[in-house]
Amino acid sequence: MTKEPHGDGPLLPDDTPDGTVRSAGAPDGPDSVPLTPQQHSLLRDAIAHPGTGRYVEQLVWRWHGPLDTRRFTSAWQAVFDRESVLRAAFDLRGEPRIVLYENASAEVVRHTAGTVAWDELVERDRVRGFDLGRPGLLRITLVDEPPVPAGHGSATTRVLLTHHHVLLDGWSVVVLLQEFYRAYLAGGELPGGERRPDIRDYTRWLAAQDTGPAREFWSRALTGIAPALTPVRPGPATGHSGRGRAAARLGADEAERLRTWAAGHAATEAGALQAVWAILLYRAGGARGPVPVGFGVAVSGRGIPLDVAERLPGLLMNVLPMTIQVDPAQGVALLLAQLRDLTLDMAAYEWVSLEQIHAWSGRPAAGQLLDSVLVFAHYPRMADGLETALAAQDIRVSPPGAVGAPAAYPVVLLARRDADGGLSLTAVHDRAKIADADADQLLCECARLLRELPRTADDTTVGDVLHLLAEQPPVD
Repeated sequence: MTKEPHGDGPLLPDDTPDGTVRSAGAPDGPDSVPLTPQQHSLLRDAIAHPGTGRYVEQLVWRWHGPLDTRRFTSAWQAVFDRESVLRAAFDLRGEPRIVLYENASAEVVRHTAGTVAWDELVERDRVRGFDLGRPGLLRITLVDEPPVPAGHGSATTRVLLTHHHVLLDGWSVVVLLQEFYRAYLAGGELPGGERRPDIRDYTRWLAAQDTGPAREFWSRALTGIAPALTPVRPGPATGHSGRGRAAARLGADEAERLRTWAAGHAATEAGALQAVWAILLYRAGGARGPVPVGFGVAVSGRGIPLDVAERLPGLLMNVLPMTIQVDPAQGVALLLAQLRDLTLDMAAYEWVSLEQIHAWSGRPAAGQLLDSVLVFAHYPRMADGLETALAAQDIRVSPPGAVGAPAAYPVVLLARRDADGGLSLTAVHDRAKIADADADQLLCECARLLRELPRTADDTTVGDVLHLLAEQPPVD
């Protein structure tokens, strides 16, 4: 089978409904599949921004206990051998396709304590990016932390996993990470052959979908007045470039109070975050009376009727535009209910790309559907018995946390439950479009409303919340 990603022959289609082809002149050459509509738009955007690390995503966590580098590398190689998506690359000649190779090597690098600066390493690894024409669009870096005195705890290693989002989403990486743990526990091996279903089956399923109902839904959902999109008021040019980052956190008690309050309104903490963001967008627009606002929400894409989709590694995660009318006179409870119902309606079409939705909306090609995206990290839970099995070998691992890729939108807000039960909020913003001070204040006000809403009365209106923002100074 061909080992190098760049063959010389054209690609000839076969009769498979998913468009799988093999290299001409090589009957046993690598399979290739067409890109999904979502991958098309992301790949085009990534190529248009070389050297920026756009769509290069990273997860970090800590490994407490002994770590055998050879066994660690062998375990990741076993996962590469099992998963076709880890042996995939892009053929960029003509119409881009995903090529699935028989072999790809897992890249694992380990640094001893004190030899590298962590923050610099993370940024350098992100900007390094990937050669999209070669398989292996995921790599792992290990950095040992200084040794602890005997009897004061176990050795700790920080783990950095870097991958390209055009092939893998965060959910997929957690699925792969659990496979890696199984392989590590088994001495670096995984029983069984290549996983199926895989991205070939997802591509086949996607090609078979009738887009008519989705077109009708999104055409109807995005008609009317253009919504307010920008979460901060317009200001002078910032004079900066690159990405900025702001962080806030609700403590465990505050996060639990928010979850309880949201559940009392038949909503979730993600729904509460959407309501708060909608109110902040309304305020930034400076309008009076009922006005639609719009923002993006990240969905896992795992709710589709495809066998074991929840365990399928690939790019299923998607961003969908959410437009909701905000009226100062309406109750916050009603806003929560409307967002909940809209989320349920959108769930049937979470496989549709943002580019398709834009085309169906009737909006001008240059017009934005959204300027901000909310990402509430919901990853698959650790499989039963894995933590216990790791502990039996004196190993404990922390949950992985996303570093956050460069913002493809002016603001991306990442929310996740942390290991202590709190709610961590991170805003990644485009510094050319939003000043650092404005981003800091925006996140501060978002966190403050998430703390304050559970303390409000049941009949609190959106207008009451807007007064609360105006009357109280920002706090951390």
